[in-house]
Amino acid sequence: MFKRKSSSLTGAVLSASLFVSGCANHLSQRSEHEERVERKLLDHSFQVDIGEPKTLELPQRRIRIHELKTFDVTEFEVTRHYDRYTPYQPWREIYEIPLGAIAIVAGVGANVVNVVTFGSLPDSVTKDWLSYGVAGINPFMNAPSHGRAQQNLASIDEVQLDHRVEHSSLPWSEAPVEITAGKDISELDTDRNGVLRINLLDSPFAEQNLSHVTQLTFKVQDDQSNVQATASLPLSKSLRGKLIEAHDLIYDDLEDDEVSQWVHRIKRLSELGLEEQASDLEQSLIEMTRNDPQLQHEFLRSLAKDAGRLVAVPVGSE
Repeated sequence: MFKRKSSSLTGAVLSASLFVSGCANHLSQRSEHEERVERKLLDHSFQVDIGEPKTLELPQRRIRIHELKTFDVTEFEVTRHYDRYTPYQPWREIYEIPLGAIAIVAGVGANVVNVVTFGSLPDSVTKDWLSYGVAGINPFMNAPSHGRAQQNLASIDEVQLDHRVEHSSLPWSEAPVEITAGKDISELDTDRNGVLRINLLDSPFAEQNLSHVTQLTFKVQDDQSNVQATASLPLSKSLRGKLIEAHDLIYDDLEDDEVSQWVHRIKRLSELGLEEQASDLEQSLIEMTRNDPQLQHEFLRSLAKDAGRLVAVPVGSE
């Protein structure tokens, strides 16, 4: 007797569980399409162009740096298939059962009319009404509903569309470059075009003694991949001899000098072949004398007479 009661209880529990969980009402499958690109890095390197001539004869130089990458590229068309269903909710049977009965009657009637009219009615009337009615009167299944539909990923199909090798060459833009000059190590950043501008008479080189430095070494490194490259730029002996004198001509105090000494500095820089530095010093002195027109006029006259340099004065400086 105990076994009979136990079996009855088990059957009741299973029936209740089936009633609560119900059966999913499967809908038409849905698919999604997309393209996927896989890029595999094959090679990564840097190109450091130190420019011409290969030996540095002037204090300034532009170094161009590019980052080179080679990729294995594969393109796929991906299709994802989803099984769709209407989840079971028992309380919906309150209204679905009577509506299902009505739908069955309407569907049967529609099929009779369809026979008489030689199949003129659409499937949405003859078939769908009957399907809805059967699902509606089933206490363990809800009628199909696209508004409440849920989905599960059923399968994924991939088709390869293309396979190629791509090469890229991009400027090492606004990135650090390590520069070694003898025992001194400095760091400067490139501009957005990957150009590193150096001037041995500007910071940080102006504070270093380069008379015994025979070359500059440039090191570029990608911290993420640890890929690096180095390049060397020899310094000519004549340039190293000019740097100390040029540094004094540019950076020694100007305010205590006479006009003749200003002109001598500019003339001497020009004689050393440092025309860019000579022009910069000219403009600095013109700006410095802007509030003293008489002194500025004397400077410009002496500059023309003793150094043979005719300088255009910026508007507002006279």
